[in-house]
Amino acid sequence: MTRWAPPPRSETAQAIYAAAEADRVENPESYRLGAGEADRIVERATAKHGTDGLGDPANWRPGLEQFLDSAAADGRLNAVGIRNAQDAVTGKLRARSIVAAKLRTEPTIAGRDLTPPIVIIGGWRTGTTFLFRLLARDPRLRAPRPLELYAPWRAASLDPAERERVIEAQAAEPNPLHVLNPSMAAVHDSGPALPEECVLGMGTTMRNWGFASTMRLDGYAAWLATQDFAAEYDAHRTMLQILDDGSARRWLLKAPAHTPELAHLASTYPGVCIVHLHRDIVETVASGASLFATYRSTYSDEVDGHDVGRFQVEQSELWFRRALDFRSSPAAASATILDLDYRDLVASPATTIGRVYAAAGIDPPDVTALIAEHDAAQPRHGKGRHRYTPEEFGIDPDALRERMAFYTDAVPVQR
Repeated sequence: MTRWAPPPRSETAQAIYAAAEADRVENPESYRLGAGEADRIVERATAKHGTDGLGDPANWRPGLEQFLDSAAADGRLNAVGIRNAQDAVTGKLRARSIVAAKLRTEPTIAGRDLTPPIVIIGGWRTGTTFLFRLLARDPRLRAPRPLELYAPWRAASLDPAERERVIEAQAAEPNPLHVLNPSMAAVHDSGPALPEECVLGMGTTMRNWGFASTMRLDGYAAWLATQDFAAEYDAHRTMLQILDDGSARRWLLKAPAHTPELAHLASTYPGVCIVHLHRDIVETVASGASLFATYRSTYSDEVDGHDVGRFQVEQSELWFRRALDFRSSPAAASATILDLDYRDLVASPATTIGRVYAAAGIDPPDVTALIAEHDAAQPRHGKGRHRYTPEEFGIDPDALRERMAFYTDAVPVQR
């Protein structure tokens, strides 16, 4: 049976990995993980801004320790991966501190009204990125770019022209992820100029489903399943309030990681328009496993495709069960939910996109022109074709269909 194999590394990438491993041998204390390293991470994150902005440690310390323990025990990380894990949590704590300082100096931010956003969700690889980046071309909608998500305070301090110049300058530089793992451009293209999923801006409470997409974090993911995300979604709203520019453009957001947290999404943004994309369940899970495996291979030299497939099946089941629970709860009354079939999006994009505008209560633009503009700028398979099979990830299609029937039978667009 064919098993998934990691993509080959370029000579440039090999040199980067070799240098990092040599540095780990030279400076092993800089590559430690585990809950015992939490204080060092906190010190590093708050060196410039102090610890006051972090607030009550009970709100973030457990997640930090869970992440560090899981990265150490489960991650199978190479030296580059350890650096990435350390930088990820350091960056989230630093952002937490800076945002708190900004709210102290500009308390009116917390009172800014936000039009209920349009949020695209669904399983991984269900067409969410295509729909998101296509709709982002509508000037009446505002989709965030990485700068705005990683450093909303900085983006908000720049006037629109200056912000575009900064983003263009970033886009002109080599993409660090693509340098390490060029195959990521075909699997999930990314970059400073492209609209990106808002999960990049989440995690300042150390609760972020997106963390487990880039590295093996089984223990952390199991802990996340027990957590209340209310404070995390409060922080998400604060991020958008900081970025608000008074233009009245409606936020367009996208993240599969919202799928298990729809109750929080709806309570944070009453009136939210949730666009839920659905794809053949075997394609959804297998393609997601391929994405995760490729991503994880950037930070680990020990990625097992069957292990990734197991994780992807388990996580998908959890997410879809929670999404269905939301639909049957009173909280769903505060949201508009539009179900879309991936096949319809591919076969009849103009008609399908028109349904999104109708659900959001917005007059549609010239959808044909919008699609033509998007296809010209980002042609499908323009950076390579994403190829995978379920068997590479130990996925039995028939068994998976039976296991996920609770979901596929419940959603009307699936047939």
